[in-house]
Amino acid sequence: MSHREILGALRGLLLAMFVAMLSSTVVDNALPRIVSDLHGTQSGYTWIVVATLLAMTASTPIWGKLSDQFDKKTLVQTALLIYVAGSVVASVAQSMGVLIAARAVQGLGVGGVTALVQVVIASMVPPRDRGRYSGYIGAVFAIATISGPLIGGVLVDLPGLGWRSCFFVGIPVAAAAFAVLQKTLHLPVIKRDVKVDYFGATLIVGGVSTLLIWVSLAGSQFAWGSMTSFALVVLGVAILAAAVMVELRVASEPIIPPRLFRDRTTVLATLASVFVGVALFGATVYLSQYFQIARGMTPTHAGLMSIAMVGGLLVSSIVSGRIISRTGRWKNLLVGGMVLVVLGIFLLSFIDESTPLAEVALFQAILGVGLGATMQNMILAVQNNAAPADLGTSSAVVSFFRSMGGSIGVSALGALLASRVASSVHHGLVQAGIPAGAHQSNQIPNVRSLPATVRPIFEHAFGTSIGELFLVSTVFAVLALVAVLFIKEVPLRTTLGSEPAAEPELMG
Repeated sequence: MSHREILGALRGLLLAMFVAMLSSTVVDNALPRIVSDLHGTQSGYTWIVVATLLAMTASTPIWGKLSDQFDKKTLVQTALLIYVAGSVVASVAQSMGVLIAARAVQGLGVGGVTALVQVVIASMVPPRDRGRYSGYIGAVFAIATISGPLIGGVLVDLPGLGWRSCFFVGIPVAAAAFAVLQKTLHLPVIKRDVKVDYFGATLIVGGVSTLLIWVSLAGSQFAWGSMTSFALVVLGVAILAAAVMVELRVASEPIIPPRLFRDRTTVLATLASVFVGVALFGATVYLSQYFQIARGMTPTHAGLMSIAMVGGLLVSSIVSGRIISRTGRWKNLLVGGMVLVVLGIFLLSFIDESTPLAEVALFQAILGVGLGATMQNMILAVQNNAAPADLGTSSAVVSFFRSMGGSIGVSALGALLASRVASSVHHGLVQAGIPAGAHQSNQIPNVRSLPATVRPIFEHAFGTSIGELFLVSTVFAVLALVAVLFIKEVPLRTTLGSEPAAEPELMG
């Protein structure tokens, strides 16, 4: 395809990616209000996010496999329709359970879009030129991350609209993406004889989900040392062990092919993706709570506070993509980006309810610059080493493990946040001479409606506890940096053929 033809198809792909990113960012600042209106708890807040991540995680490698067998354009359009269906159900949900289920359906569509856009671009563009187009994806990611919280915050604050309208915003964009792709994307269908391992994918996600349910509910719904807790751990481990056996011994086409992990770059990039997912999703998803509860901001104001981080991501992703396309080298940018990610997350661990907002914005900007040089380029490194037959699968594997890490991080750190907030609120109420049962410490409060004597207690609890989440996340960011340091740089190929510029280094 010529550069002009690629740009034509890219418009539809970027619109689809914008929809995928918007699905989470537009509700970020609405979540405290949603959970408050539906009388949910901190665990419910966590699972509104985790449901989407888990569904996205489960479906990502399946979409990757399907892209090796069916028309890629039809698959992207199908993913968009699934996203729209989930959005409609979420907009009319009357309970936390229905909303969480609808978010899971959205996640199925988002998983398809995020995996397939990378695969389609890899099918059109040689690795050497792919950095430029990855920069465009990073820019769209940044724009969606900036506009999503702002749009969501404004909709929540506008009389007559409210948080339900947040789920309708992406539908017109999805329709536009569908139409543009229909007109501009024309790829040959190269069918390969592959079988989709639905059973293996179900076991993997079932095992992880069981353990995440245990982490989320233990300590609040049942004791950590109870039989229920023990049973969930044993069940989750048993399901994951069965998944490993199926992938290694039973499945003719494993959902995560073991052969991919003979390549050192894939192994290290996968490890880094898991740790980045834990650190990034696990902490940043709770920033909206920090701004709205610890700092008493409106959803609109909280949305404006994300500009610093996403502005850094926007500039960094475009600049790093162009540098990679010009030089064919990516290792230094990847390492430098991870160093900034570690620094940004570590600095955010010092925030509390009294930290100057200028400092918070600076810390977010540092994190954003690091992410812009890291997220897309990690997938690029893996794609460069992959054979054409494994292009869809290898791309999806990195996204799969990043989403899995995000699910684990959101769930585990959400449980930690709930425990720390409940303990801090209880202690603060007792010290203030207020009956501890007068305010439920496990629910998401609307701080503007709290009594003047109680509001500072909740603000302090959320401010210090969310800072502690970033401190925990720093450990995982450092582990990701270590994994990236050991990745061996292979110069990017200038063709779409199967011969890499250098032989990929094998494990063992």
